[in-house]
Amino acid sequence: MKAAIYAGKGGPITIEDVPDPVPGAGEVVIKVQRCGVCGTDLSMTRGDLFDFPPGQFGHEFAGEIVALGKGVDGLRLGQKISVNPSGACGHCIGCAGHNHVMCREAPSYAAGFAEYARLPVNLAVPLPDALSLADGALIEPLAVSLYGVRQSGMKQGARVVVLGGGTVALYAIYWARALGASRIVALSRSDRRRDLCLAMGADAFVSFGADEVGEATEALGGPADIVFECVGAEGMMMKAIQHSSLYGKVVSLGFCTGPDPLIPALAAYKCATIQFLVGYGMDEFLTIADRMDRGHVDPKAIITREVALSALPETMAMLRGVNNETKVHVLC
Repeated sequence: MKAAIYAGKGGPITIEDVPDPVPGAGEVVIKVQRCGVCGTDLSMTRGDLFDFPPGQFGHEFAGEIVALGKGVDGLRLGQKISVNPSGACGHCIGCAGHNHVMCREAPSYAAGFAEYARLPVNLAVPLPDALSLADGALIEPLAVSLYGVRQSGMKQGARVVVLGGGTVALYAIYWARALGASRIVALSRSDRRRDLCLAMGADAFVSFGADEVGEATEALGGPADIVFECVGAEGMMMKAIQHSSLYGKVVSLGFCTGPDPLIPALAAYKCATIQFLVGYGMDEFLTIADRMDRGHVDPKAIITREVALSALPETMAMLRGVNNETKVHVLC
């Protein structure tokens, strides 16, 4: 089969022939239909401090079951599934927090940029008939933001600021609206995703600038109870603190992989809480699969391009530069 291979340490991404996967006991093999390109794929193939190991990658994927291993019950050939790519051993301290990404024992199954993929049945999320494989490949990024909003402790009626206009930010807006925020303001450096932010549930959009705190506060009807930082770039944590109310909370979902200085005294003078989050549990996947078709907007609105697996290397090079894409799906 064809699969994308990362050489490691900032090396090239190539499309190579590798052996077809064979299911072991309690496993299935799927024909991958779609895999989304994530900002993490871009940042963790540059050879920086956080770097993917050499080999296959791709963690936002869905497909159809084409082989069943021994002892597999409850799944069938031809069934559509989404994949939780993070294994969980179920007994380590990371798993005790119900977050698969925190597990330090189980292997990763992030190998979605390929024609086929093997995974244990406990990471397969059956898709209802109402959901497409495009929906299925969006469940993982939706789960990141759902986990973030849930873990933030956001209360009904909260005033919310979301920094950023990428996938995590758009879906943080989506879940903040779905889970009861009263007012939501999205902020970004440019207004090219204004319409998407508003479609996902934001009440107003503000561009970064000298008067942004005042504009956001006015649109919210007061300072933000919770600020979701979803950019992951230098300066964003300090910006989030500036938008926070007294006794407010800043939630970092942006996964910045470099230094991001802030002034602790400014946060302290607000008695602000800062929370860093990454990952999700299986409950997020199951919740989304169950209710995705009943949301206030179609999450597929963020898909802006579909490309063939053979085009992945050049597509990732394009996404590293200035571009107008939001979510690119690779058709495997």
